[in-house]
Amino acid sequence: MSKPLLLICNDDGIHAPGIRALVEAVKDLGDLVVVAPDRPQSGMGHAITIGFPLRVQAQEGLFGPEIPAYQTSGTPVDCVKLAVDRIMHRKPDLLLSGINHGSNASINVIYSGTMSAAVEGAIEGIPSVGFSLCDYALEADFGLAAQVARRVAEQVLNHGLMPGSLLNVNIPKVDIRQFKGLKVGRQAAAKWKENFEERTDPHNKKYYWMTGEFELMEHGEDTDEWALRNGYASVVPVQFDLTAHHALAGLQAWGMQDWVF
Repeated sequence: MSKPLLLICNDDGIHAPGIRALVEAVKDLGDLVVVAPDRPQSGMGHAITIGFPLRVQAQEGLFGPEIPAYQTSGTPVDCVKLAVDRIMHRKPDLLLSGINHGSNASINVIYSGTMSAAVEGAIEGIPSVGFSLCDYALEADFGLAAQVARRVAEQVLNHGLMPGSLLNVNIPKVDIRQFKGLKVGRQAAAKWKENFEERTDPHNKKYYWMTGEFELMEHGEDTDEWALRNGYASVVPVQFDLTAHHALAGLQAWGMQDWVF
């Protein structure tokens, strides 16, 4: 039988240290193909490129002679679409996205290009996982995150994932001696409270710079934010079906199906 085929993506760009750490962590689990943006694409969410051409350029030897790598001019989701449709010779057995600089826990999953690449993989029927390290520093140590990524990747290859689901894995910024392990949980209720600072450019024209504060609205011990604040890596199963199933009964009670126009 052929080796498992792994697709590696991210949103920080093909030259980011996080994607290199991820490749090193899993390179012996199968045949790897790396397809990533040619520049940072953080906060792109599930954006795709429409109306502009997409460029793909091979990056020979970037991750070693045995690992094909390509950079694209598109978004993280574009990378997955191009990989599946044009670059790879068969559907991957596993898609890994990351390792991202900064948390994608809680509401951040909505904005994350890292997670959107994984979501696109799940839409394509590929078992997919997004990895994020809660450290924005350029010199961040990805050692622990790489070990977590390796262990999770092995388990997904062995056990698979439920159709329509994927995993959001966040790793705390802690010394490995203080690391308590992995904790499966749910997405915490939180939001960003934005503030747009008004500034003036050298031409005396106004512009706005977005700042904000993260507001955690619950502290349950079964959430990703609790896990990260207590030394655990959080593992949250997420889905791309956005139907609010709990709201269906109430909406149906409106009797819309009986309305006459």
